[in-house]
Amino acid sequence: MKNQKGGLKPFISLILSTNIPKMALIIGLTASLLTTIAGLVVPLLTKNLVDGFSVASLSIPLMIGIGAAFIIQAIISGFSIYLLSLVGHKIVARLRDRMWIKLIRLPVSYFDKQSSGETVSRVVNDTSVVRDLISNHFPQFITGIISIIGAIIILLVMDWKMTLLMLISVPITLVIMIPLGRKMAKVSRGLQDETATFTGQIQQTLSEIRLMKSSTAEQNEETSGLTGIEKLLGYGLKEARIFALIGPIMYLVIMVVIVMIIGYGGMRVANGTMSTGSLIAFLLYLFQIIMPITSFAMFFTQLQKAKGATERIIEILELPLESGQDGIEMDITNETIRVSNVSFAYSENEPVLENVSLEAQPGEMIAFAGPSGSGKTTMFGLLERFYEPTTGEIQIGNTPINQLSLDSWRSQIGYVSQESAMMAGTIRENLCYGLYDSAQISDERLWEVAKMAYADQFIEAFPKGLDTEVGERGVKLSGGQRQRIAIARAFLRDPKILMMDEATASLDSQSESVVQQALTRLMVGRTTFVIAHRLSTIVDADKIIFIEKGQVTGIGTHHELTQSHDLYREFAEQQLA
Repeated sequence: MKNQKGGLKPFISLILSTNIPKMALIIGLTASLLTTIAGLVVPLLTKNLVDGFSVASLSIPLMIGIGAAFIIQAIISGFSIYLLSLVGHKIVARLRDRMWIKLIRLPVSYFDKQSSGETVSRVVNDTSVVRDLISNHFPQFITGIISIIGAIIILLVMDWKMTLLMLISVPITLVIMIPLGRKMAKVSRGLQDETATFTGQIQQTLSEIRLMKSSTAEQNEETSGLTGIEKLLGYGLKEARIFALIGPIMYLVIMVVIVMIIGYGGMRVANGTMSTGSLIAFLLYLFQIIMPITSFAMFFTQLQKAKGATERIIEILELPLESGQDGIEMDITNETIRVSNVSFAYSENEPVLENVSLEAQPGEMIAFAGPSGSGKTTMFGLLERFYEPTTGEIQIGNTPINQLSLDSWRSQIGYVSQESAMMAGTIRENLCYGLYDSAQISDERLWEVAKMAYADQFIEAFPKGLDTEVGERGVKLSGGQRQRIAIARAFLRDPKILMMDEATASLDSQSESVVQQALTRLMVGRTTFVIAHRLSTIVDADKIIFIEKGQVTGIGTHHELTQSHDLYREFAEQQLA
């Protein structure tokens, strides 16, 4: 599906790809057309009623016919509105399904560049624009065309001279509506983009509310937020000004045409060449022609918005998936990990790692040390396959890790970070997060891993135990508690490879002692990679990889590096003296 900006083809292709509920659409449009046709019959019935009006000659069947037409029209109209709304909601649900499935399988590099709030706006707001067009504006457009064609045919049969006089209003209306509609489309597109940007700013600020308050940045965020609101207000007022033109202009056109028809028709009635009922019917049909033309401006405006939304939806749907969705399944127990001449750059001119090579035997503890910004965390990102090496290769046994499926690889890795990320929900849900058979995991097993991570005592202290809510990002727990739950989660996954990004760096001494004991217990029998900010945690490592400016400048034990590596020795003297 090629993204052809400005054309309708991408929009139509996208809608057709959602497997539209065709039966509901056909029945809904048919019902809508029947409503329109019923509406076209009403002026003819009114004409007959007026032309033959007298108390004595009131026709009961005619009155019943008019009443029945109104009732049937109302019932069918309600049925049509529901079915077309159903179609719109089904389409938007399927679009959101596809976008969500795509988003959670995009590489981490996409989210490094894109605001999460803006992405959320695409999933929620842009799809809603498409739904509104399909559910509301498209049916109005179709029935409006039928209404106009039907009314003009009936009027030409009734009196072609009066019809031609009345049709003067159509080109006048179009000349006014088309440029206003284009202007409205441009304003609406700007409003969509600004809404997405504003949503991103708000989400970022609220998700980091503690940072904002601790930095006393309320004034800065207030200014930023008010600026965004002011921009949205500007676009809203532009829309309001266009609406303010459309309404009065349409009213003026309608009134002029009505006066012309009443004047000309009145003379025709007076000289007996036209009946009073025909004149009233003409006026009713006039409204059935003018009103749809007014709604056409909104249809084309919404169509432009939907085309813009479609472009952004397609941009997301056409993004390449994270490589490795399909691959071989492999048990990596007791396999050697080899990193061979790996280089990596986030962008072409910013190399982060250069020709890194190392080897980890099964059960070994490999530590990465070096100054901040040297590439240690990036190395972890490559091992986790958040990123692919620019050059070089990482192997497990004799198999390049990019040949394994992501599920197979990552399910055998346990990752414990400084931040100990948690999802909003209960302790139980966080322990089981990501496990396919989470419903089958018994409480006994959860308490067992909690005890292994020294987390059982504080969990038992909560009134709800494992069902305690942790709050967004685990804010209701202390840092040490979050770390121990992260370690318990790793025990539950029983990983073959353990990766720890200095999991005790941000803890107080008491918490650090408990967490370190839990980590030591977790590391037994597993190949472990550690990022060390404090050398005291890695002095017993089997191998220390010292990285400076993306290059390995030393490999060895703590003792070997203190003898052979000047900067490592300097680090050791500062921290371990």
